[in-house]
Amino acid sequence: MPTDSNFNEAVSARPNRRNVLRAITGAAMAAGVHGSLPAAASNSPNEKLKVLIVGTANRAAANIAGVQSQDIVGLCDVDQNYLERVSATFPGATKYRDYREMISSEADKADAIVVSTADHHHAPATIRAIRAGLHCYCEKPLTHTIEEARIIATAAKKAGVVTQMGTQIHAEDNYRRVVEIVQSGAIGDVNEVHVWVGKGWGGGELPEKADPPPAHLDWDLWLGPAPERPYAAGRYHPAQWRRWWQFGQGTLGDMGCHYMDLPFWALKLRHPISCEAEGPEVHPETCPLGLTVRYKFPSRDEMPPVDLTWYDGSMTPKKVAGQRVPGSGVMFVGSEGSLFASYTNYKLFPKEKFADFTPPEETIPNSIGHYAEWIKACKEGTPTTCNFDYSGALSESVLLGNVAFRTGKKLDWDGENLRATNCPEADAFLRKEYREGWEVTA
Repeated sequence: MPTDSNFNEAVSARPNRRNVLRAITGAAMAAGVHGSLPAAASNSPNEKLKVLIVGTANRAAANIAGVQSQDIVGLCDVDQNYLERVSATFPGATKYRDYREMISSEADKADAIVVSTADHHHAPATIRAIRAGLHCYCEKPLTHTIEEARIIATAAKKAGVVTQMGTQIHAEDNYRRVVEIVQSGAIGDVNEVHVWVGKGWGGGELPEKADPPPAHLDWDLWLGPAPERPYAAGRYHPAQWRRWWQFGQGTLGDMGCHYMDLPFWALKLRHPISCEAEGPEVHPETCPLGLTVRYKFPSRDEMPPVDLTWYDGSMTPKKVAGQRVPGSGVMFVGSEGSLFASYTNYKLFPKEKFADFTPPEETIPNSIGHYAEWIKACKEGTPTTCNFDYSGALSESVLLGNVAFRTGKKLDWDGENLRATNCPEADAFLRKEYREGWEVTA
C-alpha cells in the first residue's frame, strides 16, 4: 500500500482520463466557464460512469441503488458478509477491504466514487478520492469534524470534481415549494426558525469486556482513523456507531443536515455568528439523548438576522410557535405568519389568514432526482444542488452544535477562520488526530 505522498505523486503523473478531464476543466475555467467538472467531455452522455463504492450495506444499499444504472467497477467493505452479498449483484466489480487500496488501484480507470461509511471514514475516503480526481458522492454529514468539512470543500473546488452530499430530501418538490414561499415574503421577514427531530442517538458506557471480532469483520480497518479500542459485539458495528463521539455525532449529526437544509436553502444561511447548546451532562464517550442548540445568523442580502433553534431526542418540543407539531419538522416564524414544513407537505399559520393562500409562481425547477442530478453533472458538467461548497457549510454549522455542547459555552463563532474567538478549548472538538496512514490534511 503506497503512502499518501507517493500515491498523490503517482496519480498526478498518470497520463489517464482523470488528468485529461482535469485539463479540460482548467481550459473551461480559463475560458470563463464555471461550475461542475465536465467529466465526460470526451465521452457520450449516454456512456456509463465507472463508479467505485465504499460501504455496501444499510444506508449504502440505498445509495448503490441510486447509482446502479452506471458501471460499478469497484466495491469496498470491511465486512466480508456485506461485500459478498452485494458482489453477487455486481460480479464484474473488483472487491476490496481497504478503500485506500481501491482508490490507489482503480483511480486511473474510474470516474466517480460513492462513500457511505460511518462518519469517521467520510473525510479520509473522500479526500483521497478528490486527490485522485474522482467525482464524489458522500453521505451526510459530509465529515466527522468541522475542519474536515472545510478541507474537503476546499479540495473539491480546487480539483474541479463534481460533488454531492447525501441529503436526498433536497431533491423533493415540497422543499422547493417551501423555499419559494419563504423567499416570496408570504410570511414576512423571518427572524426565527425552529428545527426538531424526535430521535435520540446517544447514551451508553464503554463496554466492560472485549469480544473477539467476528471472522467476517476487519475490526482494525473499521476503526480506520479512530484510536484503537477493543471490539464489543453489538456496540459499534453495524448500527450503533452514531452514539459514540469517536465515530459519529449523535442525532444532530445524523439528521441535522436533512432538516436544517431547508432553512439554509430558504434563508440563504452560511455561517452562524454564535452557537450555544444545552442537554444532559456531557459524556466523554457518547452523544446526548436530547439536545437543544441555538444558533444566531447575521443578515444576508436583504434578509434580517435569524435565530435558529434545533431540538432532538428528549428535548423535542410538543408545541412550536403556538402550534401543536408532529415529531419532526421545521417552523419558520415570520412577521406576517408562520410556515410549518415536513419532508412532504407544508402548512401556513394562522389558518384563517392563509385560508385562500395562492402559492407563488414556481421558479425552482423540479429535480430530475438526487442521484440522477449527480450522475448528469459528472457526465455533462451541469450543477448539483448539494455540492460540497453548499453542504460543507451546512455540515460545519450542524457539527458546531455539538462543539458548543461539549465545551458548555456559548461560542462566538468566526466561520471564515473556523475559530471560536472566546473559547480556545473548542479547538479540541473542531479537529482531531488520526492514526498513521489515515490522515486528512489540506
